[in-house]
Amino acid sequence: MRTPDEFNEWYQDIVEKAGLADKRYPIKGMNVWTGYGWKAMRLIDNYFREEFDGTGHDEVCFPLLIPQNEFQKEADHIKGFGAEVYWVTHAGENKLDIPLLLRPTSETAMYPIFHLWVRSHADLPLKTYQIVNVFRYETKQTRAFIRMREIHFFEAHTCHEDFEDAEAQIKENLDIMARLARRLCLPYVVCKRPDWDKFAGAFYTIGIDSLMPTGRTLQMGSIHQYKDNFSKPYDITYEDENGAHIHVHQTTYGMSERILGALISIHNDERGIILPPDIAPIQIVIVPIISKTEPEAVMARCGELVDVLKKSGYRVHLDLRDLRPGNKFYDWELRGVPLRIELGARDMKANIITLARRDTGERVQIGNDAMLEGISENMKAIQANIFAKAELIMRNSIHNVDDLKKVQPGINVMGWCGGEDCGHSIEQATEMSVLGEPVGVTHSATKCIVCGTSTEKSIYVARTY
Repeated sequence: MRTPDEFNEWYQDIVEKAGLADKRYPIKGMNVWTGYGWKAMRLIDNYFREEFDGTGHDEVCFPLLIPQNEFQKEADHIKGFGAEVYWVTHAGENKLDIPLLLRPTSETAMYPIFHLWVRSHADLPLKTYQIVNVFRYETKQTRAFIRMREIHFFEAHTCHEDFEDAEAQIKENLDIMARLARRLCLPYVVCKRPDWDKFAGAFYTIGIDSLMPTGRTLQMGSIHQYKDNFSKPYDITYEDENGAHIHVHQTTYGMSERILGALISIHNDERGIILPPDIAPIQIVIVPIISKTEPEAVMARCGELVDVLKKSGYRVHLDLRDLRPGNKFYDWELRGVPLRIELGARDMKANIITLARRDTGERVQIGNDAMLEGISENMKAIQANIFAKAELIMRNSIHNVDDLKKVQPGINVMGWCGGEDCGHSIEQATEMSVLGEPVGVTHSATKCIVCGTSTEKSIYVARTY
């Protein structure tokens, strides 16, 4: 387990060396996505699209700017984001009659339009999502992907006839998250946030948290049940079968580029990052082993391999740089490429290829006739192995405690009466944050760790990013 300082130094260094982002843009917290990092993020975006397209959501794209008067309609929302927004007050030299702000999130941009889109019960459920940039004036130390001022953001917004249908949507969102996490090899915990830490304007908030190598948690995403808290100020109503106008119930599901930051942080070793095959921009790199023996034939065979593997659906790169093989190995291991193929004259003569796995370092030789099957099996094994390893670390980092003086790095489980005063007492005594009540976990009878009241509530407590 790394200390926060060690992790921060390592993390900033590896993001730069692996070519994932360039932090030299002249605005703090607004980094440049490099080609390699952007390809990884686009692959993650595509999985979001597959899931939400497959569950009846429509992708939309709303404007970046929000009028101040629309933003101010929901008081709690203003309170939650007021200090974080960027304001636009002039167009050229002309002062705007109504100031505009760069969206910190999109409720106040989308819901005036939802008011126009929803008219009757036949328009429901309304299920939309968008992948856009949002802007928040972050005052803490920025860190690529994890804490930014310009944030690559996924957000789903839905409208429903009633609370029960909105609850069904939240269950669907949790199922989507479970499938996404398997593809991204990211174990996580799901907690219903305490009321003092819920999203501004929400009825309740569910947080999705991963465990970082420092023993702290990182919120990768969140799901919000709004009830009619937003539909009332924005007058989003439908006419039911009896002609009555009813305010809709709403949900949102938000995730950001933090998910890439979590991947980098969790899957790595002393050689660099380890990318899950499903989101690796390059899944297979081919390194020719050139000697005096038949160099032209080796290069020709490498070109053939590229064609065969691309036709099989793999993202492949042939490394033709004028470098020693060892230098190439080091570079691609640093960048987390799941599989490396080494091919030289001896391999060709023996009708084999040599595969090197990034996760274990294991090198295996496979006959040409079994190449595609062998690559497929190794890709599946890498995906399963890195997920299982991360899941074991998380499971071993969840500790049951009955004394506030005995909390540990990681996630601490303790009894809680549900009272806000006791919750704040826990945070003050431990210098940790209450993540909330774990969702989908059976609670047993216990006592509040602060006041001793009998309870069936348990909460997760951890240091956070």
